[in-house]
Amino acid sequence: MKHRVSDYRAGNFRNTHYVIDRSRAYFDAAYEANLMGIPGRSTIRRVFALGTGPLDDRPQIVDFVRCSYLGLDNHPTVVAGAIDAIEAHHSLHWSCARTRLNFDLLVELEETLSELFGARVLAFSTVMLANLSAMPLIASGQLTSGTKPVVVFDRLAHISLAYHKPAVADETQVKTIAHNDINALEELCREYPAVAYVCDGVYSMGGNAPVQELRRLQERYGLFLYIDDAHGISLFGDQGQGFARSHFPQELGERTIIAASLGKGFGASGGMLMLGTKHQEALFRRYGIAYAFSAAPNLAAVGAALGSCKIHRSAELNERQTLLARRIEMFDHLIPTVERGNSLPIRMITTGSEAKAIEVAKEVLNAGFYTSVTFFPTVAQGKAGIRVCITADHDVRDIEQLCDCILRMQPSQETTNRA
Repeated sequence: MKHRVSDYRAGNFRNTHYVIDRSRAYFDAAYEANLMGIPGRSTIRRVFALGTGPLDDRPQIVDFVRCSYLGLDNHPTVVAGAIDAIEAHHSLHWSCARTRLNFDLLVELEETLSELFGARVLAFSTVMLANLSAMPLIASGQLTSGTKPVVVFDRLAHISLAYHKPAVADETQVKTIAHNDINALEELCREYPAVAYVCDGVYSMGGNAPVQELRRLQERYGLFLYIDDAHGISLFGDQGQGFARSHFPQELGERTIIAASLGKGFGASGGMLMLGTKHQEALFRRYGIAYAFSAAPNLAAVGAALGSCKIHRSAELNERQTLLARRIEMFDHLIPTVERGNSLPIRMITTGSEAKAIEVAKEVLNAGFYTSVTFFPTVAQGKAGIRVCITADHDVRDIEQLCDCILRMQPSQETTNRA
């Protein structure tokens, strides 16, 4: 059986006009309903003061939007790390490329992360910049023994990955396969001498990559894997190695690169690449676009990440991982979704209609809970809904009340999500 594979040529990568034309009305409605771009100030745990002005005059909202799954983004150790780093350097930012001058604390951070995650780690200001640096190097063949690989994207790969298809196609073939279609990927591995697969470890709208099956293809065909585990880092592993890294042996080797966020489960700011070899590290430090032609992460980000490293080396990490797992189980008990039973903290409440998604999200906000309303182009047209990010810092009562509110608005939620 032949599996569907999209073969991209010049002019077929993006249609920005179409995206804007089809989604503008949804964005207009969401902004008008004050569901997007809203200001606020964090207070304690997952609560924030909505709006601007004196704090006493603002409503207190429980946040189910932020991706700080372990609740580390306002942890005292993380905040203190940011302050200490700025005070140590009497500066926030150095305006020069990293190929010229680096913060000493950034060197310490990369060495610490390398030890934690069993890889050669490079830190970036964002995961988007890490991906920007990686995509051209993968396409060049420098990471696949000099043979330019056919670069295969999962259809649901995050936009920070898929955005780079034109740049990749300037050097090599680009193909897109259906989500998690292992059979289609194996057919391509049989057909071409070198294949690189680009996917998420944990997908931002729920679900995960079949990493064990990908490793099987890697062992059999030499498949190169580039996995963006932005939403999986810190949630798994005794030192927070993350969803993807936890599936690999002690050494990553030369056929796997894992990207991850320092600003989600890790609780700080920035992104990173986990590399497997000295050759890869030298290549990225010299030719990675964001590394060679942009400044380093600022000192607040570096210091915050060093603070988080202390937590990752302590017993508190496992305590928070365990607490998160219990919160996820509680949500699943109250609202069965298609993600029910997996150990990941993202749950999608599907409404289908974009108007209904905005209505539900607005009603939930009025009840004191902020969730992410999602519609095209984030999800397919007609597949709108709200996304709930569960964290270790949510109170039991917060989850119970949120679920009660959702079920009042979506009484057929179980049927909708199982369809």
